[in-house]
Amino acid sequence: MKINPETMELNTVKFKNKTTILLNGVTYKGYPVGELPKRFAFIYDEDKDKEGITEFFNYKGLTYVKYVPSPFNI
Repeated sequence: MKINPETMELNTVKFKNKTTILLNGVTYKGYPVGELPKRFAFIYDEDKDKEGITEFFNYKGLTYVKYVPSPFNI
């Protein structure tokens, strides 16, 4: 466990399943290198007016990005 320098509290980690974790109340989904989302590692696409994924972390061979559920999943 690591201490969060901003709040001086321990980070809490809960594993939901094999590729999804809950870190300090935020859900992150893990991807192997070959299966990263198309929006990964670019900042902004002017042609499609689309934001990319620029914040991520690596843990045990997976790259974790913040999980944002699709508004089309009901």
